[in-house]
Amino acid sequence: MPGAFWIAHVTVTDEEAYMKYAAIATEAIAEHGGTFLARGGRAVQKEGRAHPRNVVARFPSLEAAETCYHSDRYQEALSFAQGASERDLVLVEALD
Repeated sequence: MPGAFWIAHVTVTDEEAYMKYAAIATEAIAEHGGTFLARGGRAVQKEGRAHPRNVVARFPSLEAAETCYHSDRYQEALSFAQGASERDLVLVEALD
């Protein structure tokens, strides 16, 4: 079964609330087998709309990534991100 990537592009508008999101989301992602490959850091925008924060996590499967997103723990985290950020999030199945 191929792995999957969770790719988020984020503009934070309320740092304090977003840090609460990040702390809980980190736990939820780890609970579902996710590991971070990129989290913040430098980025070079080549096309499309830029966001200051970019995050990539790898999951064991697309199903694991979706289960994480819909989990109670991640939804709790998401309640802090809503209104504290502008986000684009996509879950993508890996080639392997």
